[in-house]
Amino acid sequence: MYRDNRFGERNFENTAPVKVGERYRVKIEGMGSGGDGIARIKGFVIFVPDTKVGDEVDIVINSVKKRFAFAEKI
Repeated sequence: MYRDNRFGERNFENTAPVKVGERYRVKIEGMGSGGDGIARIKGFVIFVPDTKVGDEVDIVINSVKKRFAFAEKI
């Protein structure tokens, strides 16, 4: 399920295994075409800028989409 927020954007937090504001320790497994590191939480893709393959970093989730999320290092 999803719901529209007050700006009419769809919020997919209800179907994703992560939520905005949650913190995790992840290992960067790959690189996205835009240069961001890719981690996975329960198979769900998380894009983390300023990382490289093999990095183990603490992150906070900033934005959740239907099939992926964006996070930043903390």
